Amino acid sequence: MAFRYGEYHDGPDPLAPPYDVRAALDEMGDAILSGSTPVHALRDLLKRGLPGSQDRRGLDDMLREVRRRRRDLRERGRLDGTLERARALLDKAIGQERAELFPDPSDDARLREAGLDGLPEDTASAIQELSTYEWRSAAARQTFGELRDLLPIEVLDSQFRGLRDALANPDPEAMERVRQMMSDLNDMLDKDTRGEHTQHDFDAFMAKYGDLFPEKPRNLEELIDMLARRAAASQRMLASMTPRQREELSGLINQTLDQAGLSEQMRRLGEALHSRRPDLAWNDPERLTGDEPLAMGDAVTALEELADLTQLETALRQDYPGARLDDIDEAAVRRALGRAAVDDLEALKRIERELEEQGYLLRRRGKLELTPKAVRRLGETALRRVFSSLLAGRRGDHDQHDAGSAGELTGSTRPWRFGDEQPIDVVRTLVNGVRSGGLATATQAGRARVRLSVDDFEVAETERRSAAAVCLLVDLSYSMALRGTWAAAKQTALALQALVASKFPQDAVQIIGFSNYARVLQPDELAGLDWDMVQGTNLHHALLIAGRHLDRHPDFEPVVLVVTDGEPTAHLMRNGRSAFEWPPSHETLELTLSEVDKMTRRRATINVFMLAADDRLKEFVDEVARRNGGRVFSPSADRLGEYVVSDFLRLRRSR
Repeated sequence: MAFRYGEYHDGPDPLAPPYDVRAALDEMGDAILSGSTPVHALRDLLKRGLPGSQDRRGLDDMLREVRRRRRDLRERGRLDGTLERARALLDKAIGQERAELFPDPSDDARLREAGLDGLPEDTASAIQELSTYEWRSAAARQTFGELRDLLPIEVLDSQFRGLRDALANPDPEAMERVRQMMSDLNDMLDKDTRGEHTQHDFDAFMAKYGDLFPEKPRNLEELIDMLARRAAASQRMLASMTPRQREELSGLINQTLDQAGLSEQMRRLGEALHSRRPDLAWNDPERLTGDEPLAMGDAVTALEELADLTQLETALRQDYPGARLDDIDEAAVRRALGRAAVDDLEALKRIERELEEQGYLLRRRGKLELTPKAVRRLGETALRRVFSSLLAGRRGDHDQHDAGSAGELTGSTRPWRFGDEQPIDVVRTLVNGVRSGGLATATQAGRARVRLSVDDFEVAETERRSAAAVCLLVDLSYSMALRGTWAAAKQTALALQALVASKFPQDAVQIIGFSNYARVLQPDELAGLDWDMVQGTNLHHALLIAGRHLDRHPDFEPVVLVVTDGEPTAHLMRNGRSAFEWPPSHETLELTLSEVDKMTRRRATINVFMLAADDRLKEFVDEVARRNGGRVFSPSADRLGEYVVSDFLRLRRSR
């Protein structure tokens, strides 16, 4: 049996490594740790594009290109080019006829001149009256024929993009083919309405008339979309003109369709397209500011592209609830920005898709949330930031290597010192003895003896693991956002949660947020957490919840850390409601300090991290420190995490 190996072509490579979205998650993490929400962090990432991918555009790059294209299209020309040209040809024909009549002194010539003088001002009506006029001037007859040939091409080109070339040299057979195409098209749409249409019918239609549709639609839905967008653009062109221009051009269009025998077919087609795509902007006016007059087909094409760009701009902004990259139409991107932009969009979609498929993001009821897996990674990032600051500031490490023998092994060893209680590392001790030349001659039993000196002994380092009940109370009030300290508080909470989970898993940690009320914050809730736009700093309620947590762990060492930028301005009443008053009422301060005293009786030291240099706040926290014996810190916002984590580690070591 022979085997042949080659490149895999049947779909995605099943052995390919998973798409690496860690860089994208870390980029989002930087924004989240700076105070953003997951929704805004992902949206900003997709707008900028993934770092390190200079050859890939983000949504902002595409949006700038779309806006530039819209500006260029608006400055491209005017919408009344066909009307202006029709007027010019009409005036030219009349002028040529007058030049022919002027030398003739006959009454017939004067009668003809009077008829020309009495022509209606409306271009369509004037053309209608001249359609039966017997021209004396051959040049005028030729000019008027040019006008009559121009209008069907312009009118049909405004509805079907490919008919300009097909009717460049109009003849009865070409126009008859257009009439037959429209009849067959309307019949196919009616058949589809009845549910009788098949792909075979469409393929037969395209085999017969495919040269009239340069876009090459693959099915009836694509054909309907293509025709409906152009028909809507044609309607918008009329809506964008002045009332007089609109009346004249509408008259020309109706007259041309009547003469071509297409009025009924065009009416049927327009009604069918409007009913199938009522979502299109059929009558919204658009302003073009250019100086060059555009032919009707070119004007409709410009308006069609403008409508595409307007919808594409809305989708690229991604600023509406539940926005997703799947909302962006790849066909519209290809039409507006080219194939390369579709590849850039697919790269961004892959980032969004992989973040969900690899378990970092979750959409719940249309809301984007970070999963616990993503929160753990963000916590580790926050913790690395904090420890990098600790090491740079020489504030000490969190490991303790001289704990008693009852601690957990760290995996490291060190030379034995007098008084050490750690267990002897036998293997390392014997290796040291052999290396120092202590290997003796083998005995008769085949065993070797090793002579050991005091310097050969090594002990296994251990780390003490006394359990602690940790409470971090974080102020969520509106003032935290106003002072720019909310991002630092959120990052600190994530870092402390990650530190306890990774280094002190036996500890029981509870993070409590408080504004007008207090509530326990779950680990997977921290990253998406935002400040509360309410009045009140209810530290009383937060201390009540923290006290219950400590009471549930009576054998644990209590650790209470408070992060706030304001004095208590609210308390919890007996009926469970929050009472707010500023300046703080005597009752609020009394109840809050009463909970401080209860913490003191629980042997829980309260350390307060004060984020504002407010005299009233300083007076309050000094009173807390006097009653409880804890300490007061006044760090800057960018060093809050460093202070909180190092203080927690100091408390853990002291315990």
